[in-house]
Amino acid sequence: MRGMISTLLAATALSTAPLAPVPATPPTPQEAGGAEEPRGLVRNAPGAFPGLTLFSPLSSDRVYLIDLDGTVVHEWKTELAPGGSVYLTDEGHLLRGARKNENARFKGGGIGGFVREWSWDGELLWDYEIADDYQTSHHDIEPLPNGNVLVIVWEHRFREDAIAFGRDPAKIGEAGMWPDAVLELKPVRPNDAEVVWEWHVWDHLIQDFDETKEGYGSVADHPERLDINADHRAEAPMSDEERARQAELEEQMAALGYTGGDEDDGDTAGGAPAADSGSVPDWLHTNAVDYHAGLDLILLSSPEMNEVYVIDHSLSTEDTAWNTGGRFNKGGGILFRWGNPKRYGRGDDGDRRFFYQHDPSWIDAANTDELRFLVFNNGGGRPDGDYSSVEEFVLPFDPKRGFTREDDRAFGPDEPAWSYSAKGEFYSGFISGARRLPNGNTLICSGAPGRVFEVTREGEIVWEYRNPFSGKLKEGPGGNAPPTALFRASRLPYDHPGLARLREAAK
Repeated sequence: MRGMISTLLAATALSTAPLAPVPATPPTPQEAGGAEEPRGLVRNAPGAFPGLTLFSPLSSDRVYLIDLDGTVVHEWKTELAPGGSVYLTDEGHLLRGARKNENARFKGGGIGGFVREWSWDGELLWDYEIADDYQTSHHDIEPLPNGNVLVIVWEHRFREDAIAFGRDPAKIGEAGMWPDAVLELKPVRPNDAEVVWEWHVWDHLIQDFDETKEGYGSVADHPERLDINADHRAEAPMSDEERARQAELEEQMAALGYTGGDEDDGDTAGGAPAADSGSVPDWLHTNAVDYHAGLDLILLSSPEMNEVYVIDHSLSTEDTAWNTGGRFNKGGGILFRWGNPKRYGRGDDGDRRFFYQHDPSWIDAANTDELRFLVFNNGGGRPDGDYSSVEEFVLPFDPKRGFTREDDRAFGPDEPAWSYSAKGEFYSGFISGARRLPNGNTLICSGAPGRVFEVTREGEIVWEYRNPFSGKLKEGPGGNAPPTALFRASRLPYDHPGLARLREAAK
């Protein structure tokens, strides 16, 4: 059978002796999600990329490694539910975000609180907590080639701080705002870490709501910054030229007596808030971080903004706070953004292309001449109905000039270079992910139903698996995932350095 470990050995030219799979803890019928549909292996056809699939059910403390036949060949018992993504390192260690539910400040789907590393044999090697009143990790981590780890964190900002920067007082509650940051951790085992690099969204904000407040400027003329009011504004921001024309028109209207009412109308003296208006402090909800080793770039995803962002990791921490300088003269500002150009004044609602996307990942991260990324476009709220798609994009990038864009237009490209969708058959409104495999196929994790499948460039499904494993752990504060849901899944080639123990055991 192609999926068994004998294929691993054939692929690495080590041996043909089979390796006995490790028995998994069997799920109860309730843990398996009920008997309404078959779970486990659905399809294993010729053309599937040979390797092992790694996944961690959201309501379980277990992590599984399965072969192409759906047989569990290794299992970790980790004590805590996942706080997002999971990785196998080259050393054969399990690197995983873990969830701490008891947090007085931060709550919500994707919450973490710990970064943990386990040996192949299940020994806890590193247990670092990022969960206090100021910062808490969430959603994703990313191992770096130097052994460090990138981590996404929420940071708390008081309501008064946000209003001082130009946030509409009517659109912020007493919980304040949770702008995201990215930290690079150097592990200090067993229980500590050194923060050796950091980037903060709060350093790269702009607003056109109140000219008397900090950060005032033209949103449309500064795509390298995030509009602090972007999550609730009804219309696209104006450029400086458009703003001047609007001011001229208003002066003409005032001269004709059309003043729009008394100055006191609608006044919120002293910044006193109106109704909370459903304000959510987690206004970005950054759910993914990915690293491009060849160009030292970081890719981020904000589903609330329906955008992905690229930032420069080559800067020092001090320089990341600026919006000028660096290789591309943007400092730590946004180098590239795509998915919803209305957010920076270069489009309207009809130009939106992402619908709560997850898991953007670089394709061929060693290539420095061409930039491509893959993304799971969840698809809730599309004009033509709810359905998911996986899309590949070629970015407008020049190795010498950086990301290119015409001054009065949104960032390209206009269309994906490749996409996969199946209306009525393929949809997950949240979580989920996709990764390009070495043979050109794409591994897709439709997270809510716990479905993992592999498609060719032509859209043929050559492998499919429905997660049968769950657990008795709740998905966490703010979460509502089904019992067999998966945040992501990844395929490891048989010659992955981290699988050395399997290969040795089979000799």
